[in-house]
Amino acid sequence: MFSPDSRNVNSLWASVLAEILARSGVTRAVVSPGSRSTPLAIALAAHPGLEAIPVLDERSAGFFALGLAKVSGAPVVLVCTSGTAVANFFPAVIEAHESAVPLLVLSADRPPEMRACASGQTIDQQKIFGGFPVFQHELAVPELDAGRFAYLRQTVAHAVARALGPGGGPVHLNAPFRDPLPPVADAGAAELFAGTVDWPRFFSHLEPAAPALVFGRPPRLSPEVHGAIVVGPAQPADLETYLAAAAEIARRLGWPVLADGLSPLRQHAGRFPALVTTYDTVLRHPETAERLRPEVVLVLGEWPTSKVLRAWVEASGADLWLATERPDNRDALHGRTRAVGLSLPALANVLPQAIDANGYQRMWARYDGKIRAAIDARLAAETGWFEPKAAWLLATALPAGTPLFIANSMPVRDFEYVSPPTNRAIRLWCNRGANGIDGTLSTALGVAHGGKPAVLFTGDLALLHDTNGFLLAAKFRGSLTVVVINNRGGGIFEHLPVAKFEPPFEEFFATPQHVDFGKLAAAYGLAHTVIRDWPHLVAEIATLPAAGIRILEIRTDRKADAAGRKAWFAALAASLG
Repeated sequence: MFSPDSRNVNSLWASVLAEILARSGVTRAVVSPGSRSTPLAIALAAHPGLEAIPVLDERSAGFFALGLAKVSGAPVVLVCTSGTAVANFFPAVIEAHESAVPLLVLSADRPPEMRACASGQTIDQQKIFGGFPVFQHELAVPELDAGRFAYLRQTVAHAVARALGPGGGPVHLNAPFRDPLPPVADAGAAELFAGTVDWPRFFSHLEPAAPALVFGRPPRLSPEVHGAIVVGPAQPADLETYLAAAAEIARRLGWPVLADGLSPLRQHAGRFPALVTTYDTVLRHPETAERLRPEVVLVLGEWPTSKVLRAWVEASGADLWLATERPDNRDALHGRTRAVGLSLPALANVLPQAIDANGYQRMWARYDGKIRAAIDARLAAETGWFEPKAAWLLATALPAGTPLFIANSMPVRDFEYVSPPTNRAIRLWCNRGANGIDGTLSTALGVAHGGKPAVLFTGDLALLHDTNGFLLAAKFRGSLTVVVINNRGGGIFEHLPVAKFEPPFEEFFATPQHVDFGKLAAAYGLAHTVIRDWPHLVAEIATLPAAGIRILEIRTDRKADAAGRKAWFAALAASLG
């Protein structure tokens, strides 16, 4: 039963807004402190159907909410005060747009008469996020008027629905408030108005929003051609439906399935007999890449991390079919691409059935089997510090079903290069929308909040870029183990052409750091362990703590590791000749 907070117009407006959110399916709100957002913060904190989580730093709050929304698939509300506070949400809004994650930003603001006149903590907040929100609107200033409250109801419900699709993404509602901001009594005016509204009828038509269905024309595909299924990173809210549909697509076509390291297919390999995981290495051998040239490529979702694979597809001249439920252009290769506007289950139902075994698939299987065996043998025997082994051990030694968040730069690439096909059902998470390192820790904490013990695999710079995320420790419910590769700088730059230009490479690109992670952990009251050797790492991750945040530090040599990685992959590719 809704009980309006009718102490004044602002408290009533905000309590109704909170009820609309709850009835529309929102269950969580991340609130950063501030004065102008007082009505929103109080209403969200008081609502029995909402978990309101206070987070000091707005940039960290944005990514924490992003992690929560990734796991739940439901919109998470972000609240902040006026001024530069809202600008700190921008990186998370960008990532939410690029990865189609539902966020609902509620930025409090000064009323119109206090703008553009040098009043404090006031900037132009309208459309501050540019074209990244899928919907944005400035709410009216609260008034005790039935029409205004009906407008509020419909606008907020519409915003939640827009966040869920088609495609989904962030929405922004700018919410101006006049004083008084706290819920001080207004001599009964708001209470009198609230008594005139039939609140059960007012809310009766609201129900949780659902992702929009996508319909389109089926592709014209034949199992008999040299076709490849390329599966990019995916973080589906309904994992079982996704896997079942992908498995049916693979079964019907009989084509090889080239699955990104961040695809859940690698963690459920038994359902995909034609799974290929070493394509990045296989395709580095020019003659082999030419022999494997496809005629048709079907991409499920996003493009993979591997630059080698993308270049091979681009150079092949193959017909490209891109299966995505997003309405925007996702074709970064600008090939002869046709979009398939179908959900994966719908696509699976309209594909033809393969009659005979596909020789092209068998050819891929031979190359993949040879390289897979070589990678696993080398990493199983490796005793020295070699960063790809950390990725390999996380894929093979974590408890089954562990949520694993993988940072951008080298961790995500090493995971793609070496993670084997398993049936361990590791649940993979990442920020591959805009591919940045900002918000890495905060997003991982959002993924882990209220769930199973989780792990973050990150480099040192990505972790240091978001250390304010550790401020969440006091409100964090769950367990997060941070496995950090500390090679004292940006290892990914060692693999780029600019690494040959010294100076200024080391200072301006590798950006070496000398942070003592033990002291950093102590400043936040966290446990910290320096990993002695690989068996020590396995012992630390085989069983995860039930609660809290801890850091496991692996110290490596950035330059030696980069050189070793390059030489190894070159030798693996050459072995196919």
